Amino acid sequence: MAFTQRVFSGIQPSGDLHLGNYLGAIRRFVPLQDTHDCIYCVVDMHAITVWQEPQALRRATREVAAAFIAAGVDPKGAIIFNQSQVGQHAELAWVFNCIARIGWMNRMTQFKDKAGKNSEAVSLGLLAYPSLMAADILLYKATQVPVGDDQKQHLELTRDIAAKFNNDYAASIAAEGLDAEFFPITEPLIAGPATRIMSLRDGTKKMSKSDPSDQSRISLLDDADTIAKKIRRATTDPEPLPETVEGLAGRAEADNLVGIFAALSDQSKAQVLAQFGGQGFGAFKPALAELAVSVLAPIQGEMKRLLDDPATIDAILRDGGERAGAIAEATMKDVRAIVGFIR
Repeated sequence: MAFTQRVFSGIQPSGDLHLGNYLGAIRRFVPLQDTHDCIYCVVDMHAITVWQEPQALRRATREVAAAFIAAGVDPKGAIIFNQSQVGQHAELAWVFNCIARIGWMNRMTQFKDKAGKNSEAVSLGLLAYPSLMAADILLYKATQVPVGDDQKQHLELTRDIAAKFNNDYAASIAAEGLDAEFFPITEPLIAGPATRIMSLRDGTKKMSKSDPSDQSRISLLDDADTIAKKIRRATTDPEPLPETVEGLAGRAEADNLVGIFAALSDQSKAQVLAQFGGQGFGAFKPALAELAVSVLAPIQGEMKRLLDDPATIDAILRDGGERAGAIAEATMKDVRAIVGFIR
């Protein structure tokens, strides 16, 4: 079966968006609009796998939607919506909960990282998170998903669930007159190395909104002075920047800052080092701060404009939810018949 070339991606509204979210995901959404049918989701159902204060969740949901639009996603072309508006996500996730195996979930490294030593006390939703993620993707029969290295395992699980569903229900799928490959085996669009942004305090850890130190990340709505201060205080070593990429080996913090400069300026690390190699961080950090401020300023301005008009954001999300819901219901109508539900 020839599936529509469709991209699905989602971002959790569970804290302030940061530079890693922008460079690693949101910025990549924009050019995909020219080549694919794009669905971009604010995954608020995923967010509540850990406690969220309701008002904060609504605020963060609007912030993610505003970031999509401010970065250049066209809500009239692409679909932008929040996950909870389309109940079929939860419906398909339950079907997948009955397809997936507990052992598959227990092997998910992100669950182990988030649960830590307290795995018996975390929510069932946190364990079943990858099953809902599979439903998010396959509900729209997405053929490709932009993912970072940390999400590759979840996409592999999505592929396993799709294949098992297609196999387990092969006879029923045929009886309904549907193609044997009912769900696609979704392919990853892997982010390049320059878009994997690490903590400003520890170059071995990914930049994260869950890091307790606000100094570890540049938030998308940080003002110019705050951005400059965070970059100035970023952890580095005493050596000057090397003149070749090979010289960054074993220097995680230097590698991270060079990578951020490269991503913001649409250059390679080699090109950045051709300009700054041999110089100290005293020269490099101000240049990086100036670049970050100049790139983020127009996005911040548009985000703030949108956030000052929450009714407009809500209308965009409702419209996107209606459009997404139409696609989702077409899929679920077939799924219900395949599984044997009477409607």
